[in-house]
Amino acid sequence: MTPGPLFALTLASITLIGPLAVHLFLPVIPAVKAALGLSDAMAQLTFSISILGMALATLVYGSLSDHYGRRPVLLSGLCLFLVGSLVSAAASSVTALLAGRLIQAVGAGCGVTLVRTIAADVYGRGRLVKAIAYLTMFYTLGPMISPMVGGILIDTLGWRSVFGFALVLGSVITLAAYVAIQESRPPKPIVESGQNFLQNYLALFARARFTAFVLQSGFCTGTFLAAATAASTLMKELLDRPAAEFGFYFVLFPLGFLSGSLVASRLGNRVADESMVLAGSILAVAAVAAQCGLLLSGHVAPLTFFLPGFFITMGQGISLPYSQTGAIGTDPQLAGTAAGVGVFVQNLCGAAFAQLYGLLADGTPGPLMVTTSISTLLGLVAGAVPFFLVRAR
Repeated sequence: MTPGPLFALTLASITLIGPLAVHLFLPVIPAVKAALGLSDAMAQLTFSISILGMALATLVYGSLSDHYGRRPVLLSGLCLFLVGSLVSAAASSVTALLAGRLIQAVGAGCGVTLVRTIAADVYGRGRLVKAIAYLTMFYTLGPMISPMVGGILIDTLGWRSVFGFALVLGSVITLAAYVAIQESRPPKPIVESGQNFLQNYLALFARARFTAFVLQSGFCTGTFLAAATAASTLMKELLDRPAAEFGFYFVLFPLGFLSGSLVASRLGNRVADESMVLAGSILAVAAVAAQCGLLLSGHVAPLTFFLPGFFITMGQGISLPYSQTGAIGTDPQLAGTAAGVGVFVQNLCGAAFAQLYGLLADGTPGPLMVTTSISTLLGLVAGAVPFFLVRAR
């Protein structure tokens, strides 16, 4: 299969499904909290349930695509995303909203997992780091634009319009995928696989290098999501800023990610996976330390939340293509499963730390500092493991 421009553009556009389920909702959190009379923890759950749903879905999508082919699994997930967006837009209670958000997230999980898996099928190991880096760079357009669009929609049309926007754009992406994405790997019946899903997962996690790579990406994602959701709440409740202003400042997060991804795409395979993952982890720790120092000294302003966020996500952009490539390359026969497990851990950790912030939230920056300090230090430990494993051989 020779990838053409339409294939590459469509594959890149599918990466926007994740931001439509996650980042587009960030400025909605305070609006939903006020509209439905929710507590901090419950309002945060309307966000973190999407991360958890994506985590659980990606765990399954990778294995299903290994056995049934990439295309039917991808199209099924995209259709689920559309159903979830419709349910969320019509929700009149928090229960209905949570159900819609969960369905939407389960559908969105197909894009995050299968875009990387299809890229691995089509571009091969030699071009995979560059392919993932460029896909990641395109992915950053979603987080860059989504909160801004969401904020404007909320301020002008109300919070339900955010899901209408997701439904329309998701429909366009689904149609493009149906036309342009062909099967990149023939289906393989489960009876011929020789292993069941659980055995595949155990085989991957038995390798310390794989486990460390996926945990590092998870803790790094946890740092970003805790910082982003905290900024959304504190901008509205502590600094009394409108939702649209949060969207404009939020651009610094994806810009940092874009910068880190650009570094990764330029370096490609010239630097070892282990070295780049550790470098990204160190940069994230330094950014969190700087943010904590500013907040403890009394500098509470929008840039205090978002400027360190630029470097947090820059570290993530540097390390993520290498941690994903290292994880997917563990066993070529389990590439889809490895991609699914990697995204599962990434989203599970992200949901855990986002919800941890929601449970600790008290209207001050303190819970933000606690949550991001824990996640980023764990990320540093996980990022150091592959680096020292290589040197111990």
